[in-house]
Amino acid sequence: MATKSRGYNAEDIEILEDLSPILHRPGMYTDPVNPNHALVEIIDNASDEGLAGFAKNVAVVLYEDGSAWVEDDGRGIPVDIHPKKKVPAVQVIFTTLHSGGKFRKTDKESVYRIAGGLHGVGVCVPNALSTRLEVEVKRDGARHCLVFHNNGQLKEPLKKVAVVGPRETGTAIRFWPDAKYFDSPKIVASDIAALLRAKAMLLPGVRFTLGIEKNGKIDTQTWHFPEGIKGYFRTAIEGLSAVADSFFGERYISAQSESDSFAEGEGALWALAWTADSEVVAESYVNMIPTRHAGTHVSGLREGVYAAIRNFIEHHEMGQRGLKLVPEDVWSRASYVLAVKMLDPQFKGQVKNELISRDAVKLVAQMVRDPFELWLSQHVEEGKRIAELCIRQALARSRAAQKIERRKSTGVAVLPGKLTDCASEDPERNELFIVEGDSAGGSAKQARDKEFQAILPLKGKPKNTWQDQTETLFANKEIEAIALAIGVDPHRKGDSGSTTGSSGDLSGLRYHKIVILADADVDGSHIQVLLLTLFFKHFPRLIDAGRVYVAQPPLFRIDVPGAGKGRPARKLYALDKAELDSIESKLSEEGVREGNWAVSRFKGLGEMSPEQLWETTLNPDTRRMLAVREEEDSADAKESDAGVFEMMMAKENASLRREWMETYGNLVDADIS
Repeated sequence: MATKSRGYNAEDIEILEDLSPILHRPGMYTDPVNPNHALVEIIDNASDEGLAGFAKNVAVVLYEDGSAWVEDDGRGIPVDIHPKKKVPAVQVIFTTLHSGGKFRKTDKESVYRIAGGLHGVGVCVPNALSTRLEVEVKRDGARHCLVFHNNGQLKEPLKKVAVVGPRETGTAIRFWPDAKYFDSPKIVASDIAALLRAKAMLLPGVRFTLGIEKNGKIDTQTWHFPEGIKGYFRTAIEGLSAVADSFFGERYISAQSESDSFAEGEGALWALAWTADSEVVAESYVNMIPTRHAGTHVSGLREGVYAAIRNFIEHHEMGQRGLKLVPEDVWSRASYVLAVKMLDPQFKGQVKNELISRDAVKLVAQMVRDPFELWLSQHVEEGKRIAELCIRQALARSRAAQKIERRKSTGVAVLPGKLTDCASEDPERNELFIVEGDSAGGSAKQARDKEFQAILPLKGKPKNTWQDQTETLFANKEIEAIALAIGVDPHRKGDSGSTTGSSGDLSGLRYHKIVILADADVDGSHIQVLLLTLFFKHFPRLIDAGRVYVAQPPLFRIDVPGAGKGRPARKLYALDKAELDSIESKLSEEGVREGNWAVSRFKGLGEMSPEQLWETTLNPDTRRMLAVREEEDSADAKESDAGVFEMMMAKENASLRREWMETYGNLVDADIS
């Protein structure tokens, strides 16, 4: 648990802008399906008081009128006057984006060193998206009230309304969601109940209560797990056929030097079990934020667990000749709960459903592997039962792959000579990276995982095939190489794939991920468009089946020096100039002096070392990759995907392209360096 820090006052509230961005683009800040995420922002703030060691109780009530109320008995939001804004600090927090006490991550005495909040957006979201919001703060011997209405407008300034005891502290917030910002204005009670139950597990010292008003009466549920994750996990897997005892663990960095990769206080808490059948439990959290789409911390758990079990099997000579264990064999029957503490986690979007911090892979793998190997060596019989289950999964996977191979044509496929294929014959695992240029192709060959990643380098820019006929495509050697490598013939949209050998048949597909990998510059974007044109026009069933992806290699690398014992040296990567500016702004907020970090620009993929290319672009655990999907056709044919391709790629539409550039050219962030 985090230790209690110094006082929490107005000077701890840093300001970085107003609520108008939320109102203009609410989808950037919250989930527009319903107000749940807006409510969760308030619950997270209350929970962070528990994480910091100050709150013992968090209560939530959902009322019949659609409003929600959250109360904690923490320190209470500061009510003194903010030194810059000259208004009460509590008002600043609810009306100013990027304000709060959670930016000073490098300061060991920060009021919130490890917390869910990152951007200082938090409670601004429910305030901006509500018809009314009431705040009640108890601290400094008084109860203070503050009211907003009409999407964050101040209605009643902060005022003292009662005297309370000197030790009576806390914050209570009630908000009424504005229905016009959500698909449904109704808060989903079951999701909030699941969240509070999980937070009670992560904070054994805090009691969480949910009340739901029905017919004027409030029914309440309370969650409190004195045993923490152990009691929670045993309840979660009750009824599942576990093959061995559960494995529980908890490790944090207790002492940190400048050479260490992580800061003091970072680490993980976990529970693991393997079941022979039935559904598995899979829950992950970062600083108590549920990550429903998992992320890099779960990848680290997989890596550490896989390495430990593989070593156990080798040590006890349980492996079978010719059978190679892969991570999915170990993981497919594993149930887990993982809770990670990180100083500065990076999420995919404000909703925070997925962690994308690359450091999390190494952090969790480092925390889990050694304790799990020790547990396996101390519980050999338990370990053997887990290992036997993993080996059975590997055998089943191998048999399935052999069946797929037997179904293929008995003829020998002629593969292009420039293709560097992978060792695996399982299409579901295999990935093909189509790379422009021999230099980039050479780097990718060195960086890849030879087991399941293949590389196909292309010479020069691909041909614009938008107006080419299918039967003439193979006149171009590069396109012929692509078709031969993936094992699918060119076809048109609507062609059936139900008959073997028919146009559009995907039964011969050799890779279930076909990835366009080009430089992160204008030329690279042009190559992406040309290859997307090829797939959209001549291999549309690959896009329909979700097999085409676009890799996102970084354009910039940022080397940040260590900042004493609180923060080790870091290497950060930015996809483009906008992300670079955002990272540099964040570094300034962290207290890193401008000019202390070094920025280098990659001129191309060939300039990246194999290690850098693997870490940023090829490693499934840490890369960023976009799946290519076709949107439903708009009523306006010009706005459909096909309409846009026709305008941009057809030779006779130069005038339309010129008109488009005159209209929308100001929106393009051109890279002319």
